[in-house]
Amino acid sequence: MSDDHSSDLPNVANDEAAEPSREELEALLEKLRLEHRRVDLEIDALIETGVSDVLKIRRMKKIKLSMKDQIVYLENQLTPDIIA
Repeated sequence: MSDDHSSDLPNVANDEAAEPSREELEALLEKLRLEHRRVDLEIDALIETGVSDVLKIRRMKKIKLSMKDQIVYLENQLTPDIIA
């Protein structure tokens, strides 16, 4: 298993290609949420086993944070901006 999961997923904030459809954005959002949860569980497992590979855990937390940023970006793209 690769430690660098960020290369598996597109960087949606910087992707200037053709505008993806709503269905494509929703599918990508679901994929990111699942991967984010998987990384979270992997981090928890490392911590619970007492493996003190601090660098690996720190790297995984950065990947998880990057995924969270992409999730928020996609959620904002899919949610209409309502001004009250």
